[in-house]
Amino acid sequence: MLRAWFNIPLWQRVIGALVLGVALGLFWGPEAESIKWIGDFFIKSIKMLVVPLIFFSLVAGVAAIGDLRKLGAVGGRALLLFVVSGQIAVWLGLALGTGAVNLGLFPDKETLGTPSVPTPEPNPTTAVDMILSIVPESPVQVMADVAVLPLIVFSLLIGIGILMAKEEGEPVQKIFDSGAVIMQKVTMIVMELTPFGVFALMAWVAGTLGIDALKALSWLVILNYTGCLLIIFLMYSAMIKFIAKLPVKPFFQGIVDAMAVSYSTASSNATLPVTLRCAERNLGVSNSVAAFVISLGATVNMNGTAMYLGLATLFGASIFGVDLSWGQYFLISILATLGAIGAAGIPGAGLIMMALVFGAVGVPLETIAFVAGVDRIMDMMRTTTNVSGDAAVATTVASMTGEIDRAEMASLDDV
Repeated sequence: MLRAWFNIPLWQRVIGALVLGVALGLFWGPEAESIKWIGDFFIKSIKMLVVPLIFFSLVAGVAAIGDLRKLGAVGGRALLLFVVSGQIAVWLGLALGTGAVNLGLFPDKETLGTPSVPTPEPNPTTAVDMILSIVPESPVQVMADVAVLPLIVFSLLIGIGILMAKEEGEPVQKIFDSGAVIMQKVTMIVMELTPFGVFALMAWVAGTLGIDALKALSWLVILNYTGCLLIIFLMYSAMIKFIAKLPVKPFFQGIVDAMAVSYSTASSNATLPVTLRCAERNLGVSNSVAAFVISLGATVNMNGTAMYLGLATLFGASIFGVDLSWGQYFLISILATLGAIGAAGIPGAGLIMMALVFGAVGVPLETIAFVAGVDRIMDMMRTTTNVSGDAAVATTVASMTGEIDRAEMASLDDV
């Protein structure tokens, strides 16, 4: 019996658990919250891996590149792809929102009634605060707080230091190489908990989601999912096919584990160990590129969120009767893209970004309170979009720099 369980591919077990979890939640209702602790246990288990996995893998990956110029090429290509895809995503959200407003799909303020949560206060965080948060004042404190962006900066500096030390840095490099391999093995162990965690989390979400809130905001939820699916299956597919020049079907087969975990946990950082494992083992991306690009993407790549910011801004403008000009559309696109990068190291980044964009174009912050009731189910899809983008950019950059095993990905076509 146990052997038969492990003979089933992990992605099939995860998808099966996701479907069964939704079915149980719909049948059980709010009582499904009683098994949420199983999902919390799973999330804690994978979050436990985030700091050591980033630290060892990123340092080992940077050192393995062996050339600072090549490191710059990898980083430059990755950032360019993140920024360009982010711009496309936010304009897609604006287009969907504008279409919904013109068709009268969004409800009015009276239909929505009283917000489900209090209207948040404007966040006092400034652009300078965001920049300063990237610099790790204490590496130990950064690791304790699981502040991913400053951890990436510190890890990059250690890796660059090893490269600059040359022969003297080789003993330290071997330590990080061994640490990266060990963390990959630990990740494989923890990944076996995935079906159970996904099952419990999906049962909780399906059982406790406010159906009344979902009905009132149904078009916002539908358009959120539509935008995310367009990004995943059009933009990312085009990136893989035309820029990376790789087959699309094996790519999605290779990241299905990461997509399922990101959907159930709604956390890019919590999914990071799974995404790394998928990129390296299934897609053939080298450790040096995967560790660098995916770790960076987990904090600065928020394509799903960028799309939603454009959509939610039009939603708020519609219910409060705010007219937006083309100039404000461009302002939204810039703030959504830069805000995703700048707010990544700040707790509550999504709220900061929404408050930043809404405040800049005159949309009342009360909009955030109105959508809070269905934010979880929308955030799940946005996170899946973000994680898929991390893998797509890592695969594309690896292909452009010759750091991918094409045979590894091609083998998925035979599965």
